[in-house]
Order: sequence, then C-alpha cells, then structure tokens
Amino acid sequence: MKAEASAHRPADWMLVAGALVLSLLLIWAITREPVVAAAFGAGILVLGGVAFALTRRRPVEKEVEFALPDWSVTVAAIENADLAVAIIDRAGRLVCANGRYEEWFGAAYAPPRLPVDEASLERLGRAARSAWRDGKGQTDLVEGGNVENVGRRWKAEAQRTGRGDDFLVWRFAPVFAADPVAELVQHLDGKFGRALDRAGMAAAIVDPDGVIRAASTGFAARASGDALASPVGQDFVGLLRQEEGDRISWAREGRRGGPVTLYYVPVADPDARGEPDPDTTPSLMLVVDAGVGLGGGNSEVSAAAPHLEALLGQLPLGLAMADRDGRLLFANPAFMRAGGREGEAPPTYPTDLVVREDKGALSDAIRRYAQGSAAAGDIAVRLVSQPDDPVSLSLAGVRGLGEAAVLLGLTDSSEETRLKRQVAQATKMQAVGQLAGGVAHDFNNVLTAILGTCDLMLLRHTPGDSDYDDIQQIRANSNRAASLTRQLLAFSRQQTLRPEVLQLPDVVAEISQMLKRLIGEKIQFEVSHDRDLGPVRADPSQLGQVVMNLVVNARDAMPRGGKLMLTTRRVTANDVRAMRSEIVPMGDYTALIVEDTGGGIPPEHLGKIWEPFFTTKEQGKGTGLGLSTVYGIVKQSGGFIFADSELGRGTRFTIYLPVHHGAPAIAAPVATPAPSVWAGGGSILLVEDEDTVRMVAERALTRQGYQVTSARDGEEGLEAVEQGGQFDLVLSDVVMPSMDGPAMAREIRKLAPDLPVLFMSGYAEEQLRRQIDIENVHFIPKPFSVQQICDKVGAVLAAGR
Repeated sequence: MKAEASAHRPADWMLVAGALVLSLLLIWAITREPVVAAAFGAGILVLGGVAFALTRRRPVEKEVEFALPDWSVTVAAIENADLAVAIIDRAGRLVCANGRYEEWFGAAYAPPRLPVDEASLERLGRAARSAWRDGKGQTDLVEGGNVENVGRRWKAEAQRTGRGDDFLVWRFAPVFAADPVAELVQHLDGKFGRALDRAGMAAAIVDPDGVIRAASTGFAARASGDALASPVGQDFVGLLRQEEGDRISWAREGRRGGPVTLYYVPVADPDARGEPDPDTTPSLMLVVDAGVGLGGGNSEVSAAAPHLEALLGQLPLGLAMADRDGRLLFANPAFMRAGGREGEAPPTYPTDLVVREDKGALSDAIRRYAQGSAAAGDIAVRLVSQPDDPVSLSLAGVRGLGEAAVLLGLTDSSEETRLKRQVAQATKMQAVGQLAGGVAHDFNNVLTAILGTCDLMLLRHTPGDSDYDDIQQIRANSNRAASLTRQLLAFSRQQTLRPEVLQLPDVVAEISQMLKRLIGEKIQFEVSHDRDLGPVRADPSQLGQVVMNLVVNARDAMPRGGKLMLTTRRVTANDVRAMRSEIVPMGDYTALIVEDTGGGIPPEHLGKIWEPFFTTKEQGKGTGLGLSTVYGIVKQSGGFIFADSELGRGTRFTIYLPVHHGAPAIAAPVATPAPSVWAGGGSILLVEDEDTVRMVAERALTRQGYQVTSARDGEEGLEAVEQGGQFDLVLSDVVMPSMDGPAMAREIRKLAPDLPVLFMSGYAEEQLRRQIDIENVHFIPKPFSVQQICDKVGAVLAAGR
C-alpha cells in the first residue's frame, strides 16, 4: 500500500512527464519527423494508461494475523449455567472448564476419567476414542459415582477441534427423570397447600410403598408438632394410630387426640387411558378432623399414669418424664443405660446427665415444652459418660398426666457411634488406598525411566570408572524406591499375589528362626497352635511378610524387653456369631494373633496406624508402611485384621483368614522343560505415552538387535498396523490417553489375530487380567531394568515360535 501511494504523489507525476517530453524531443531531433514523434508519444500514453488501470484494480493482500490463545476469554465464552463444558488436549490434560463443570466433577478430573461409575467410564472412553478418530463422539448416560454426585445423570458429547485437531471439547447436559407428581409437590409447598391447611385439611403425597414424598405445613404440624419439621421419607401409617372400632387419630396426640377421616386421591394423568396402577401410582392423602371430641379424656389419662409408667419401664426405648420445674419423675432402665448410668437410680434433674456447658440449654428446653402448647422436638446434648460425641435428646410436651409435663427420649447410641466410626475409617482407608495405588502406578513409570537410563549408562562404563560407583548408587536408591511402591501397591490391594492352600503353623515354623534373631535376647518369644486348624488360601511369602512386620513392631514397642506371643487359633461360625461383629461375615476362620507386653498404642493413634506413612517412631527409624502393607495383604487375601491396645498393657493384633473348604492342591513333581532361547531379531511395535519410558525401552531393544517402531498412544499404534506394518510383537502400556492399551490390542487382533501382545504396567497382573479379558497376552511389571525387558521380550517371542 505504501509503494502504491508513493507512485501517485505530484513529484512522481512531474518526473514521469519530464521524461516523456525529453523522449519526444530526442525522437524529433533524430528523425526530424513530427508524425513519428507524435506516434511515439501517443503509444507511451496508451501503455501508461493501461498500466495505471491494472495497478488500481489489483487487490491488496493483507497479512493474516493470529492471536495467541487467551484461555480466560475461552472460559468466559463457554460459561453456561445449564451445561458443563471442558476442553482437553491430546495428552488428556484439562485445559480449561466452566464453573458448572467444576461444580459437578471438580477441577482435578479430566474427561473421560471422571468420578462416575465403572459403566459410565467405559462409555466415556468409547466416546473419547470416537471423537479423536471420527471428530465426534457421544454417550446418552453418565451416572455419578462419588458422594457428591451420586444419583445424578448426564448425557455427554465430545467434539474434536483446534487448528491441528489437538483438542476435544466436552459438553455434559443433565438428564432429569420425569416425575408425574412433581407439579403437585410444588403446589403442595405453595399457596395450594396453605389453602388446604386453612380449610383444616392436612395433605400429603404418599408413594405406593407408604413413604411420604411431600407434605403441607399443616400436616407437619399435626404429625410432629412442628410446622417447620419435614415428614418426608417417613412412613405415613406410622404417624397415625388405629383404635377399637376403626377409630383413627394422630399418633403424636395419643388417646387424647380427636378422630380423623382419611381421603384417598390417586395422582394420575386424567387423560391417560385405562385405570391407574395402584402399585406405581402415588396418592394424595387428605387427613380431616372428624369433629368428635373425647369428653373427660384428661381424667382417664391421669388415672392411667401408674400403668403408663409400668408400660414405659418395659420398653427398650429410653424414656423418662419430668415435671414443670424440670425434676425427673420417672426414668426407665433403657433411659439410664443410654445416659451412661446403667443400674443406678435416676438423678434428681435430667441436667445431671449432661456436661456443664449443656445444662442451661437443656433446662430451658424442658421449661419451654412444659409450659407451652403440646409439641415435640429434639436437642443435641453431650452426656457426662461420653462428652466427645453429641447425642439427640427428644422432648415432647404432654398434658393430663398430673405432675408430668415433659416426656424425654434418649437412645443408646454407643453401638451406632462405634459403627459410624468403623464406616468412616473404612471409607477413609478405601480412599487412601486408591490414592496410594495411583501414586505407586505413576511413580513406577518414573522409576522405570531412571533404572533403564542407569542400565544404559552402565553399558558404557566399567568398574573403576569415575562415574561407575555414582551410577550404581542411583540404581540402588531407585530399587529401594521401587520396594516402597510395592508396599504401596500391597496397601491398596493391587499387588500380584500367588495364593496357595497352606497351614498357618507351617508358615510360622519356616520363619521362626529368623524371628528369634530379629527380636533378640531381651524378649521372651512364645509360639502356640490350636489343634484342627483349617487350611487357608494365601501367598506364603506375603503371609510371612505380614508376620515379620507385626513382630518387628512388637519388638520396637519393648525396648527394655518383654514377652511376645504368637498364637494360631481355630474360630468357628458360632464364635463369630458370639463376637457380634458387623465386619466379619459368618463362617469358619483360622486366626493368627501377635501380642506383646509393650507400652501400647495411644487411643488417638489407634485409628491411624493402618494409614501409609503414619508412624510414631523417631525420624529415620521407620517409613510408616509396615502396618499399611500388612493391612493390604490381609485384605487382598480375603481376611480381616483388628488391633486392640491399652496403654501400659501391650497390643494385640488379630488376623482372621477364612478357612479354605476346597480340595487341597497336590504338589506333583513336574519336569521343568528347558527354556527356549530366542535367537534374536524381529520387529516390535512399542506403544507408550511416557516419553522417558518409551525412549529407554526403544534404546534397550534396539541394542538387542530388534527393529523397533514407536508410537505415543493407542491410536498411533493401531494406525501403524492398519498401514500394513508387519510386527512380531506388540509391547504396550495399559493406561494411556485417548485409546488405551487393551482397546488398541482388541482392534489389532481383528487385523492380526495371532500377533502376541506384551503389556507393561505398574498395576497388579491379576487385577489387569480381570479387567482386560483378552486371550494370549503377557505382562511385565514396572519398574523393569533393561535386562528384564529384553529377557521378557525374548521369552514371549520364543514361546510363540
């Protein structure tokens, strides 16, 4: 544009005109013919005009400018209150997401690996593979799998985009199940419900199983005494009572309550054909006072007060009565047991059962329910017997029982509290186990690269070189780290076990001498076994590791000496029934007990001893993985382990392993054939998404004489086979972005059914075989050395000859 503009400036035009005049004068001077000079000038003018017209019509080419991506602008553009939108790259990393995606799934998850159930994960994986391959993929059902989104459903679609098709845009839309009574529920909570209450009709929507789905405030007030209380989820029939003569009244009001009449209205579409199905159709229940009072009811109830106390005394529910001044008139044994005063006489005031901080609140509540209208409610208090765990104390104002004005209800929650703690501990251990397994798997990839690089460097160095010892030290530390990852996999129950049918005394006998050397001379070691012990099915080496870890912990708990007892005991189904355990199923078990007389474990630490890296030892004297490894091995073997400890008296670990009732395995001598040796050479397809691991494996196999073709993911590996590549073996990772190893192997088998596949993974072989379900595949665990990967590849190729 600048050159064109300069050609049209006045100075340039004068220069061109001057040149033209000089040319004409020169032509005239030479020829002395005016006609020739005029013809020359005319030609020059015509050519100049044509050139000017062409330059004016030529389009100006503008340079295309590309702006660098600004993800904040992208996030603002994809913000949507109804849709969850996320963008991932080729590596499966979450690039950006809108607020709804973070609310539903969390920013720590990238599709297709979301916190959903296993079936949804498989559907999302297929959608992702279709999107990367075909440009678009979708699934109509994704169901939530964790606590935050359980019960939610979505439909998802993925679309490939970007200049190089390097991104996937995921969109998740919620799927709402149609509810035929949803509109009526909204009306019942609004003006329609209030109009019914004003007319004296308590209304509720009841499902076919008798459970209340919605209720008006008037219904809540009559059923519980509190208009703000929600009866949703309660049994409708349980809120009413039926007496002789089919008289129905509110259960909360008891005998003094007036009769009511029930009206039943099926909630069905009136335009629908046929009669509504009573097994699937909810009902609108209207409870209307019949208008018939009970004359003299108070005197009858008052006269029945002694009989009422006798009845309350026999009930398993903790019930008591207090007067208007807050004095306790009566308390049944269940109430005293729940209050931590079993076998004692009732105190003067109910407030004597609670801690000092809660006395004022309880006293005010009793006074309020005693003097106000007949109503009921709950208050959270802390008992003197268990000050750390609040309990719920229910109060109800009563009338017509003489001095009694408040009915108190308290349930023994010690068993419930214990079960809650066990469930919370089990949930926490499961979450920690999943985290430990994931960390171990990713760390195994790093260790594979370190060990392989060290092996390749050692091939170029000999003992005596300046770097040889340093490389060996790196390799030794890497092997030590690999043992830690194996312990993490044991805790998360993802290691490979080789179970056998065995007797626990045989396992103990094999390691007894080693145990005696471990504990030293200061500790007295006793071993005893029950008779008729049932056989168990477990990995003997791992079971020996369990005993070893428990004994070492017991030794460390007795630095000044003590007594260590190792016992095996027979546990029958009747013994399990007598234990009343909510964890151990009914059956026959063989128990292994390791008990010491050490200082014991503090109660605040007892619930944490199974967690990885938790230790009470001094720094440098323990990794905190000993008991977590024990826990994982026992759980993976189908057993249960419990720890009981008392400060100053010692600790007892009890392991329950189920008795194996199958036929015992007969160890027949098998002639071991000479291993076939691979002569070397061959073409290998190497598929690995970790660059460092792929580089180490490629260099190792290339040095061994193999021709290696590398691929970064399953799609590239499949493409290499589809393009006509001839391979003798496929060596692939299992977990990869877009198309994983098993999916790739299934597609390759369609093209080359006899092609052997060798999977490398940090997860357990048994677990992978259950998940993969592909015939004739081999496994090598990570981390592996250069020699190990070469030997395994040669063994697989030799086996397929």
